Amino acid sequence: MNKICFYLTAALLFGFGTIQAQEVPESEFTPLFNGENLDGWVGNKTSYRVENGIIVIDPQGGGGGNLFTEKEYSNFIFRFEFLLTPGANNGLGIHAPLEGDAAYLGKEIQILDNEAEKYANLHDYQFHGSVYGVMAAKRGYLKAPGEWNQQEVIVQHPYIKVILNGTTILEGDYLEASKNGTLDQKEHPGLQRSKGHIGFLGHGDVVHFRNIRIKELPITNNEQ
Repeated sequence: MNKICFYLTAALLFGFGTIQAQEVPESEFTPLFNGENLDGWVGNKTSYRVENGIIVIDPQGGGGGNLFTEKEYSNFIFRFEFLLTPGANNGLGIHAPLEGDAAYLGKEIQILDNEAEKYANLHDYQFHGSVYGVMAAKRGYLKAPGEWNQQEVIVQHPYIKVILNGTTILEGDYLEASKNGTLDQKEHPGLQRSKGHIGFLGHGDVVHFRNIRIKELPITNNEQ
């Protein structure tokens, strides 16, 4: 019975049923950023700061680094808006520990101005919306640098779906995708993690974030 409930939930969330995650009302979401300060967050609060209701990462404030939620999350729908500057690179860590490289010890979803000339030779798994090193996202749905993007990330371990500006750019099972080895041919022990922190993973570029909120989803027997 529990397995049936798990697959039904996954089907509904991942587009195989009549309910789409985009239709989940905002009233069911909990804000993760209060628009005033970084209460509820841990990590590099020098590079990341609040300006006019927006989280700004500024390389002059310390060169990058990570900013994580204090709380850990398992399954969830995560909504946020981001604005890239030309050539900017950041990442969204999920199921991450507070120490170590979240791209391998957790999972990293790329946040990247991948139309910049300097990224012309990247691998598919490095472009925006990809699960770094593991699953490649579709390209062509980012807005130009300086414009706000809306993104939704749905996680029901081991399923993930990324919706950028209303278009699904990535969807699938990251354990299944990596069963014969990852795309980058590296070890990703964090793929097995079903709980951890959510965070922004800086690489020294200016990026803005706002309207950050989350809806937690049930944990299934498979994850307990």
